[in-house]
Amino acid sequence: MTEDVHEYKVTVDWTEGTSGQFNVDGKPGFAIATPPEFEGPEGVVSPEDLFVGAAASCLLTTFVTFTKKMRFDFESFTCEGHGTLERMEKGFQFTRIVLKTRVVVNSEELRHQAERALELAGKYCLVTNSMKCQTEHENTVIVKETR
Repeated sequence: MTEDVHEYKVTVDWTEGTSGQFNVDGKPGFAIATPPEFEGPEGVVSPEDLFVGAAASCLLTTFVTFTKKMRFDFESFTCEGHGTLERMEKGFQFTRIVLKTRVVVNSEELRHQAERALELAGKYCLVTNSMKCQTEHENTVIVKETR
């Protein structure tokens, strides 16, 4: 396998009903289940949560990669992901994901760099580029007030 090909493996074991255990070797596992709107239990991560979460977390890691390449630091990063699941001809599918990102930087000079890093992260996020649903970005960069 070349360095241009990578594989990722997970194991999902059924536990009961529509619930299971999500595992990745060497990493903490967690419970998964059908979401409550599809008769699953409350308070358990669903595949739908993971789908939207994959987009938001990929945006985070891609943003951090670009900040390192651009050699600047930021104070904080928060991304709220909102996925829309709709019944379509072939059943339910995600039709849209909106990623609302808020980045805080320490100076006005860093605002442009953070905006550019967010733009590049949105363009090069491998997870959203692999999804067939529309992905929208709402980015906000805030300059932290210093006193």
